[in-house]
Amino acid sequence: MKRKVERFIDGHRLLEQGDKVLVAISGGADSVALLVVLCKLGYDCEAIHCNFHLRGAESDRDETFVRRSTDGELRSIGFDTVGYAKKQNISIEMAARELRYRWFAQVAAQEGCKAIAVAHHKNDQAETILLNLKRGAGIRGLCGMRAKSANPQGGIVPIIRPLLCTTRDYIEHYLRDIRHLEWIED
Repeated sequence: MKRKVERFIDGHRLLEQGDKVLVAISGGADSVALLVVLCKLGYDCEAIHCNFHLRGAESDRDETFVRRSTDGELRSIGFDTVGYAKKQNISIEMAARELRYRWFAQVAAQEGCKAIAVAHHKNDQAETILLNLKRGAGIRGLCGMRAKSANPQGGIVPIIRPLLCTTRDYIEHYLRDIRHLEWIED
């Protein structure tokens, strides 16, 4: 996994050795693996977590798990996602996306990060392409997510997706069988 991700990062020029990276972590297998691999590759990682308060006690459980698994080295924030969605007259999903990426841009700029890493993988990519196809997207939509893209909420720090080179099954295998790490279903 480490070598595969390293080759992907180098091949797409996502980062340079020693870069400071803001790593979004939910506590799920994908984001746990992302943080572990980027740290193992020698990047200066800062973990960041959003609590959207959408699943009651489970949302708080996720934050507690992430805080424990990062030894407290975590920046987190809670959002009134439902209130924001109502105020903006948008879906809960869109509200969470806007809140998350806007905050990521702010923190990344404050901390001098070179990138904001999110844990999208090949399975997410396939799902994105199928959804875009269903919506009638053109050629651009059929390309799916890019390895590196601008933050949809602005800012100069790009979003990177270093796990687009691997699958959810392999991520879980890596955590369970190789690294012997836990994660939560999010």
